[in-house]
Amino acid sequence: MRKLKLYLDTSVISHLFADDAPDKKEETQKLWDSLIAGEYEVYVSDTVFSEISKCKEPRQSQIIDALEKIKYVHLQSSDEVENLTSEYINNGLLSPSSINDCQHIAYAVVTRCDAIVSWNFKHLVNFRTNNKVRIINAIINYQEISIVSPIMINENKGDI
Repeated sequence: MRKLKLYLDTSVISHLFADDAPDKKEETQKLWDSLIAGEYEVYVSDTVFSEISKCKEPRQSQIIDALEKIKYVHLQSSDEVENLTSEYINNGLLSPSSINDCQHIAYAVVTRCDAIVSWNFKHLVNFRTNNKVRIINAIINYQEISIVSPIMINENKGDI
């Protein structure tokens, strides 16, 4: 059986160290244990690394150290990712100030991931965004993608 392809946004990795959100930290650690065990194909983009570079120490080093414990594919920007990001912005998926969130979606869609895993409920993990992505992707001939929280991955163990 094929492993699910998961794109991780920055919020997931940073919640490994979220002492102020113990429930999210615990769910993130459960997911991370599955990633360490190689249960999923993992994808992380240049946008994630750009966001990590803006973290203060020691958090930045903690996040990099955590990433070194899992096997992942580092996705680099491409014309296709940038064009799809523009499509999302132009079609009102999110505001231009949320371009990084649109980039996360574009990277995952272009790479044909099964799901984007995020703790960003405001912009990503919600019905409105999932529905708009589905509609925009259908219009411009890209596949559907699920945008889910680590809880949803942990509870479903491979069935999205």
